[in-house]
Amino acid sequence: MDRKADADSIEVTVTFLEMKAPPAHYPPLPHNRQLALLKARRIPIHFYRYLADRVGRKWHWVNILRTPEAELEATLWKPDRDIRVLYLDGAPAGFFDIKPQLPETADIAYFGMMEHVLGQGIGRWFLGAAVEAAWSHGPKAVTVQTCTLDHPAALPLYQKLGFSPVGQQKEIVKRMSFAERSESVMR
Repeated sequence: MDRKADADSIEVTVTFLEMKAPPAHYPPLPHNRQLALLKARRIPIHFYRYLADRVGRKWHWVNILRTPEAELEATLWKPDRDIRVLYLDGAPAGFFDIKPQLPETADIAYFGMMEHVLGQGIGRWFLGAAVEAAWSHGPKAVTVQTCTLDHPAALPLYQKLGFSPVGQQKEIVKRMSFAERSESVMR
């Protein structure tokens, strides 16, 4: 690998987590907050990419942005796909994306909040909403993964809500250039 390739590559540890039964209770909705959680049907690809970029930019969520539009459309618009968008005070604030792989699992493929929402006491409730939505599909287990690039509170929060680590692996994430990111978001 040359120096440029090394600078563009980040080694990460991915942790795979699983929950075998729904929690006994879910975190309560935060008080005195104007929150809405809306299910998106046939989400416009440009809006999905916008959400992924705004939520995941700091954490190097690049796979969504690199996926060709036709491929992304084919997977996002499946009838069983469950994408929900969080709004705070009327503006987008985060999203989660559940991929049911029934009857075995419902995978929380993406979950996150935009930077302006972090630290406001919404994350625990929002993850609880994602877990509840995943269980609503009737799987035997709910899965999620996180990596060492994600927010440092991600893994502990998943575990507090009842997920248990079931495996780890090393992966390489290739950083996106500014031009590549701009092109992806503008599509």
